[in-house]
Amino acid sequence: MKVLVIGGGAREHALCRSLSLDPDVTALYCAPGNAGIAEVAELHPVDALDGDAVARLATDLGAELVVVGPEAPLVAGVADAVRAAGIPCFGPSGEAAQLEGSKAFAKDVMAGAGVPTARSYVCTTPAEIDAALDAFGAPYVVKDDGLAAGKGVVVTDDVEAARAHALACDRVVIEEFLDGPEVSLFAITDGTIVLPLQPAQDFKRALDDDEGPNTGGMGAYSPLPWADPKLVDEVMDSVLQPTVDELRRRGTPFSGLLYAGLAITSRGVRVIEFNARFGDPETQVVLARLKTPLAGVLLGSANGTLDELPPLKWRDDAAVTVVIASHNYPGTPRTGDPIEGLDDVAAQDAPHAYVLHAGTKREGDAIVSAGGRVLSVTATGKDLAGARERAYTAAARIRLDGSHLRTDIAQKAAEG
Repeated sequence: MKVLVIGGGAREHALCRSLSLDPDVTALYCAPGNAGIAEVAELHPVDALDGDAVARLATDLGAELVVVGPEAPLVAGVADAVRAAGIPCFGPSGEAAQLEGSKAFAKDVMAGAGVPTARSYVCTTPAEIDAALDAFGAPYVVKDDGLAAGKGVVVTDDVEAARAHALACDRVVIEEFLDGPEVSLFAITDGTIVLPLQPAQDFKRALDDDEGPNTGGMGAYSPLPWADPKLVDEVMDSVLQPTVDELRRRGTPFSGLLYAGLAITSRGVRVIEFNARFGDPETQVVLARLKTPLAGVLLGSANGTLDELPPLKWRDDAAVTVVIASHNYPGTPRTGDPIEGLDDVAAQDAPHAYVLHAGTKREGDAIVSAGGRVLSVTATGKDLAGARERAYTAAARIRLDGSHLRTDIAQKAAEG
C-alpha cells in the first residue's frame, strides 16, 4: 500500500514512524513534512488546506490511502476532496469535522446523543458574556468557538481576563468548570464501528506543577495506572458510540479519529471537548504502545470495514513523551536556532527512546527550530518510571538555545 500523510508536526512524525514500520506499506510520502519525517518518508510540498492540491498530489503519487493529520485541513474539507478523487482517506468530512471546528456544534451533538458534558452558554454579545460568567462564577472556562490550534481556551479565576478573552472571540462558549483529572481517549471509527485506543494523559500548562499559560501540550504518558480499569468501556458506552451514532443519524457520518478530552469528575465522566484528529502529544505515546500494524486499521476506517479487523493488540510497555519547546513558547516563539544532539540520541538511546520532530526544518547540513513546540522525545519502558528515565536521559542530550521543557511529565503517575 502506498500511503500519503498530510501535515508536518510531531503527530505526523509519529504516524509516519508507525507506518514506516508496517510491512504492508510499500511507499510512504508526507506533505509538507519536516526534517525528522524526511528520514522515514519522501517529502512533497503542498498547501495542506487546498483540497484539490492534496487530491492532485495523491493521484500523482498513486497513493492508495491518504491520512490527514491536522485539524485545519479536515475542517476545510480536504478529506472530501481526496475521496471525490476516488482515493480512500482517513479523516472526517468537513461537515463532520465541525465536531472540533465549532464548540457550539459539538455541544449540540452531545445534547442530541445524551453525552455527559459541562453545562454551557454560547455567547455572541458582551451582555451574554457577562451573564454567562456571572452564572458560573470562578474558575471561569472560556472557549473560542472556532479552531485555535489548542490555544483558544482560557481557564482563570480572574473575571477580567476571562471577559477579555471572550470579547476577542466572534462567538464563544462559556461553561462550568469540571473538577478532577483529565484523560484523552482516541477512537478509530468508520462511522458505525468504534475501536477505542488506549487512554493517555497530557500536560497543557507550560511549566512544572501545572503552572504557567496553556500550551498545545508539553508531554504525555500512557497507560494510566490510576484510572478505573472499566474507564474505556464506560466512555465507549456513554460517549464515543453515542456520538458516532448521533452524527450518522444527522446525515453527517464521522469516519476517522474521534478524540474525547474527558474530565473524571466527582459526578462521573464528562466530556471537555472533542477533536476530529489524533491529538499531539498523546499520539506519540499511544502509537508507541500499539502492536497492531497501523495502515490496515486506518484503511479499514476509510473503507468502512473495521468490523472485519481482529481486535487491536497492545504492548505491555509504558510510554512517555517530553516536549522540548522553543524560547518564549507559548508566546511568539524564536525560530532558526540550530538543534544539536539528535545523532547522540539515535546512537545511545535507540530503540527505547527516539526523537519525533514537530517544528523543525533543514538548513544545509543543520536542523533548526521552526516552531513553538520543536521536538517530542519519546521513550518506552516496562513501567512509567523506566519510560520517564529514558525520555529525560535522551532529552538531556538535545541542545537548543533558549529551549525549555517540563521536568514532571508522568511523575505523579510513576510514583503511584
